[in-house]
Amino acid sequence: MKLVKGLLVAGVAAALLSGCGNNNNTTKEAASASPAASAAATTTDAQSTASIVNQADAFTKAVSADGNWIVAILNDLTVDTDVVVAGEFHDKGKAENAIYRKLALYAQDADHKITASYTLTAPKVTVQSENFKVQGGTIKGDVYVEAKGFTLDKTATIDGNLYFKSDDLKTSAVLEGKVTGETAVK
Repeated sequence: MKLVKGLLVAGVAAALLSGCGNNNNTTKEAASASPAASAAATTTDAQSTASIVNQADAFTKAVSADGNWIVAILNDLTVDTDVVVAGEFHDKGKAENAIYRKLALYAQDADHKITASYTLTAPKVTVQSENFKVQGGTIKGDVYVEAKGFTLDKTATIDGNLYFKSDDLKTSAVLEGKVTGETAVK
């Protein structure tokens, strides 16, 4: 009986210790779940981690000036209020890197290939963050750009209108993706 108890205790201890160790498989799985998970898994700097969200209130906070440099959604998401993407952020959350912000509307595999695309539905999305990139998936609603360097990646769609506050902002944009509605200065 003592032998059985000893083996049981040893088994439980081994299971607990293995759960606390560095598990590279978990990191790889997290990295393959989404681009944001990949960014979070490869760094421990709190400023460089991503916001991975699946609820409207968490999403609006993540894209606010108090949010993160990269925001990813985990599934289709509907926000009933206007969304404002605000604040100055730097690539990978590091001040020495270029000003950059990204919205990832997709999941990816370990080779960074898009495995699923998601739709963000909102009445209006206003972009006030410089060098903001939308990649993968679809924004369903109108997008208003008020900052330079907006990018609509070739993997992304705006199912609505895309408006720029000025000609200069429109000229600074990179539009490789699809816009189903009007693209204009307004």
